[in-house]
Amino acid sequence: MTRFDELRLLVKVARMYYQHGLRQAEITERLNVHQSTVSRLLKRAQKEGIVRITVSVPPGAHPDLEETLQTTYGLREAIVVDSIEDEEQIVRDLGAAAAFYVETTLRPTEVVGISSWSAALLAMVEAMRPTIRPRRAQVVQILGGVGNPGAEEHATHLTRRLANLVAGTATLLPAPGVVGSAEARRVLLGDRFVREATALFADVTLALVGVGTIEPSKMLAASGNVFSPQELDMLRARGAVGDICLRFFDASGAPVSTPLDERVIGIDRAELRRVDRVVGIAGGLRKTAAIRGALRGGLVNVLITDRGTAERLLQPVEAEARLPGGQQAAVRKGGTRRLTSGRPALRRRRAGRKSPRGRSRTGR
Repeated sequence: MTRFDELRLLVKVARMYYQHGLRQAEITERLNVHQSTVSRLLKRAQKEGIVRITVSVPPGAHPDLEETLQTTYGLREAIVVDSIEDEEQIVRDLGAAAAFYVETTLRPTEVVGISSWSAALLAMVEAMRPTIRPRRAQVVQILGGVGNPGAEEHATHLTRRLANLVAGTATLLPAPGVVGSAEARRVLLGDRFVREATALFADVTLALVGVGTIEPSKMLAASGNVFSPQELDMLRARGAVGDICLRFFDASGAPVSTPLDERVIGIDRAELRRVDRVVGIAGGLRKTAAIRGALRGGLVNVLITDRGTAERLLQPVEAEARLPGGQQAAVRKGGTRRLTSGRPALRRRRAGRKSPRGRSRTGR
């Protein structure tokens, strides 16, 4: 077969497959060649430039941003939605995107953990449609949902509504997210119904969480599950920039461990890290530092956010987070961490150089 004859065959096969919509088996029958030959010719057609496949990205889709986020932060998946820089609108748009994600990825018999006191999660369940096929999933509250009666309804509704939508069962965590003392927490953890919920934490395969900042959100503040201003100041002084399920972390995603941990009733860091899919649903300018910290620490492996936040997360940022032993971590561009001792940093400051610090005082 001459080169021209081969090219002619390549064109014929490519037209039959891509333009006329014939299956490879049909082409095999018409041309009396092996199906492996058809497959090989189709690959050659692309290699030779006879077939050029383009993907037309519709307005509002941001695959480049999503792929760059995935590569930069090691995410399993990133979903970026169009929105405007308005917090309430961002919450609604993220909720709609999260609803579609759960509807299309939820597996049968999955154990879903859902946080409480998140406006984005509430928007998600409001946007979801009932499943056509029963999933028989279990839905468990992974942060205490008891609080001010006016706000408590939101946390309970969140869990029960999601369970109803996926034709599953709901397990509530009938305790506050924050209690007054470590002793009160120990007593509540001994309750039979609380134990039933916390026993499911080890079985969670999909966790749906918000990402909070140091200042509590309106919903969280209304629930009463908050720390005092003095305690929040202590968290800031220790470098905390955000939290997931009231487990605080710094700009590099490292835990900020304080006695306050002993007053939280909910999933802990170790349990959350064992979850196969941890989906963070958060966006907006005031949450950017917290989201960046969560990504750097690998605290979520799926992120649903807005375009503005995605672009900020990919901008070069240098922040310093104090580490044990007088060390500091200079965190650069995504999650690359360079360790330096505290002494050179001190010498630089003495020489009059300023060292930027990534710190956020904004709310959840």
